[in-house]
Amino acid sequence: MKKLKFLLILITVCCAAVSGFSQVGINTITPLSTLDVNGNISVKVITLNGSGAATLISDGVYISINPQATDQEFQLPSAVTYPGRMYFIRNINNTYTAKLTSAGGMIFPKGSTTGSAQIYMWEGNRRSVIVVSDGSNWTYFD
Repeated sequence: MKKLKFLLILITVCCAAVSGFSQVGINTITPLSTLDVNGNISVKVITLNGSGAATLISDGVYISINPQATDQEFQLPSAVTYPGRMYFIRNINNTYTAKLTSAGGMIFPKGSTTGSAQIYMWEGNRRSVIVVSDGSNWTYFD
């Protein structure tokens, strides 16, 4: 009888622990989402300088790209490898155009069914973009 009572108590504690950890709150007692943050969020910020070969984007969330020549290439990783990944990308160079490509998948403007292999980012036209992988391709918002 003692073993059964102990087992029931253990199961109750485990179930309470599992349901209690299904949502994480930072600076909130009652999280309403899987991750609920009441406060500011910081993300990794990096600057990538262009080079002779394609400069790979593999780290960071907010990425300042700095082409050193016209149409210098900056390459997103494969959309298939990183479903759900997001990048905020800004061309910080006032003189040179940056070419954004992908190691896998096309790059689609939001709301369009026509993708391309690259997009161009320059002063006054698509200087900043947000790209999101859907597991097959990238969608960009400018």
